[in-house]
Amino acid sequence: MHNIPKVRLGIIAVSRDCFPIELSRKRSLRVAAECRKAGLAVVRIPTIVENEKDALQALEELRGKGVNALVIYLGNFGPEGPTTILAQKFGGPVMVAAAAEESGKDLINGRGDAYCGMLNNSYNMGLRKLRPHVPEYPVGTPEEVAKMVVGFVPVARIILGLAKLKIFSFGPRPQDFLACNAPIKPLYDIGVEVMENSELDLYDIFRKAEGDAKVKAVAADMGRELGAGNTYPDILLKLAQFEVALLRFMEKNLGASKYGVFADKCWPAFESYFGFVPCYVNSRLAARGIPVACEVDIYGALSEYICTCATELPATLLDINNTVPYDMIAGAKKALKGHKPTDLFMGFHCGNTPAPCMLDPAMRYQLIMHRLMEPGKDPNVTRGTLEGRIRTGEVTIFRLQSTADAVLRSYMAEGEVLDIDPKSFGGIGVIGILEMGRFYRHVLIEKRFPHHTAMAFKHAGRTFWAAMRMLGVEDISFNRPAGMLYPTENPF
Repeated sequence: MHNIPKVRLGIIAVSRDCFPIELSRKRSLRVAAECRKAGLAVVRIPTIVENEKDALQALEELRGKGVNALVIYLGNFGPEGPTTILAQKFGGPVMVAAAAEESGKDLINGRGDAYCGMLNNSYNMGLRKLRPHVPEYPVGTPEEVAKMVVGFVPVARIILGLAKLKIFSFGPRPQDFLACNAPIKPLYDIGVEVMENSELDLYDIFRKAEGDAKVKAVAADMGRELGAGNTYPDILLKLAQFEVALLRFMEKNLGASKYGVFADKCWPAFESYFGFVPCYVNSRLAARGIPVACEVDIYGALSEYICTCATELPATLLDINNTVPYDMIAGAKKALKGHKPTDLFMGFHCGNTPAPCMLDPAMRYQLIMHRLMEPGKDPNVTRGTLEGRIRTGEVTIFRLQSTADAVLRSYMAEGEVLDIDPKSFGGIGVIGILEMGRFYRHVLIEKRFPHHTAMAFKHAGRTFWAAMRMLGVEDISFNRPAGMLYPTENPF
């Protein structure tokens, strides 16, 4: 993955001047050692922050070490003013955790009271309007704090990625998909840049890439990746030309940003002018950490990128598409893993899911578009999808979305792709999520989320939740377990 940030983690201990500074020093050394045992590289800053001058000195050391994500560790009660000044001036994602007491044999000079200090710290963070990451139970032994730090890394990666992200869109958002037509102002609120372009711009960059020296090499790479699934080798040069055009455009237009994703108009006029569907190219770029969302779904591209930052794995964008017929369920009881019929749905899209996330993918044609554009003919301009079953295993569906009145909402639900043949076309899989039926009704419908969902190929709900909290998203939903009613759910 070349399109997501590398987290360079630092840890700084703070100490209230009326407590032994050695408590913070020794305890932070143990935390750093436990992080390394867990395989996590961490830069321990030697300055212990007791006052504002120490905070400024620590900031200089952080900059000198290239640290971009910070753990502030209360080895004792901690000085809330200097601690929160440090967090404020650091400018990147910050986690705060505190030391548990170590032994009943040393509760005089060896007592740090960090349990108490976290409370004052939280109040002062609020005064400065800061949103640090605070673990679910933020006070622990060095081993426990190290586990908290490990969990912070993917959260920090999301925050760092969004701070340097630019979304490139091509074409107006479709009239028939008004759910994709959400206000983009909230993106600027969270630090994301947007560059909107026309379909003519997309066609122009495609034409200008014709004859580029890279095109033949990319086409050859496509052939190798597809292998036996290379059913339409004659269109690979066109697809390669499109891929080269998009990457060249991104490179030229990132500007002050560092990472880029796309949200492109992909039908119906696209096929007539370009001569293919772009799905396979979308899948290849997503595999490299550059999601290309269909149907100009700007928030879909954003959500896919967040999935990639959270997991360091490719993500995909799927329609929450159709129910699973009862006869299929009856014939697949062993594969259900305890899921009820209403826990199941099929996730589908034309063919944009990365090849590593599929079973036996092959290039096909887009059946729905073929019905409209080439009825009764052999497929031509509707070729270019990557189709097959989505591989089984853990997944999390996720979306960050603006409402029509420019308020950010999010949801996340962990589940799995089941080992059930979908018996249909496209990139498709049978997905099981506990209590999906209730989640569908009281989150997706009730809160007016669109039909597109981003899907991470890992359980990442804890990471998504923490990242949304750091971004200031107040309305965050999840699939509530049986017995835990939604506010709109009929209790009778």
